[in-house]
Amino acid sequence: MERFSVNQLAKLAGVSVRTLHHYDEIGLLKPGTRTESNYRYYGEKELLRLQQILFYKELDLPLVKIMEILDDPAFDTEAALRSHKKDLIKRRDRTSELLKTINKTIHHLKKQNMKAEDMYKGFSKEQAEAYEKEAKEKWGEKIVEESKERVRKMGKEGLEKLKAEGEAGNKELASLMHLNPSDQKVQAMIQKHYEFINAFYTPTREIYRGLADLYVNDERFKKNFENHKEGLAEFLREAMIVYCEKL
Repeated sequence: MERFSVNQLAKLAGVSVRTLHHYDEIGLLKPGTRTESNYRYYGEKELLRLQQILFYKELDLPLVKIMEILDDPAFDTEAALRSHKKDLIKRRDRTSELLKTINKTIHHLKKQNMKAEDMYKGFSKEQAEAYEKEAKEKWGEKIVEESKERVRKMGKEGLEKLKAEGEAGNKELASLMHLNPSDQKVQAMIQKHYEFINAFYTPTREIYRGLADLYVNDERFKKNFENHKEGLAEFLREAMIVYCEKL
């Protein structure tokens, strides 16, 4: 069998020259011959040993342990190969199962992807589509797509939980309507409202200010707030305008 230089063996085995030098230094893989000019050459015996080293490294064994195994007088190359084969088959089967699990999870997540009517629960399909179109016209497609992606990621349960928190916030805000919109307690609730909106997209001052007007001018939104208390939409708008001065 032909012999290989360090560079040739490194290229053949897919390891670095420095790695082969290191294996030589620690006694893990000595070259079969070394010339007077200190050139290293490896033959069939060394190639088989390197193959074993690489197999054991795939099994995450430390170099010290690999050297101990290979230097054992009872070491049997053929038996070791059979053992490697079994271990690699187990690893392949385990990887296959993990891939199946990943695919099942992706499929599950896709099944939970929500349609427009899921995101705008309470509106009809036509109203939901119309609202999405209006939103794109008012705030741009980028904001709407960002919102849809965030909603998809939170899933139906996450969305329902967030909506419940939003409704609880509206109810608490309604209980503060006897205060000035700039009152510290009111503004603390507006801070929570701003964070609620941030769960869907990141609003600029202009967008948040426009949203304040929308709550009053759009009957669909106004009605939702008025269900808590008459005048809540206007109160929320005024409080949001005060908050915008700090943004």
